[in-house]
Amino acid sequence: QVQLLESGGGLVQAGGSLRLSCAASGRIFSNYAMGWFRQAPGKERKFVAGISRSGGNQGHEDSVKGRFTISRDNAKNTVYLQMNSLKPEDTAVYYCAARSGLNYATGVNGYAYWGQGTQVTVSS
Repeated sequence: QVQLLESGGGLVQAGGSLRLSCAASGRIFSNYAMGWFRQAPGKERKFVAGISRSGGNQGHEDSVKGRFTISRDNAKNTVYLQMNSLKPEDTAVYYCAARSGLNYATGVNGYAYWGQGTQVTVSS
């Protein structure tokens, strides 16, 4: 079992930045590929970014490329999502997720473990 705890969400003006963190506990963090997803009110949960268990491979959804960056620190059992140039349409609850295996997945069904989410609100 892996426990995930997100932090770093909040209210920010358009154009601003936030860094989300997801701290993992319970199992060997470096055994898990990680992903960030987001869910806006009334919409389905969608992939934002993913990173392989070594950190050597990352991927970002098209709408966040060039603005968001996923990274991980296996020594600290933490995955991050640096979000720059935020837009009102980035407003959502952001979730981190973990899956066994070398690489990340882009579908919600690819992950066995989820955090409770952190709210990000971007005002215009």
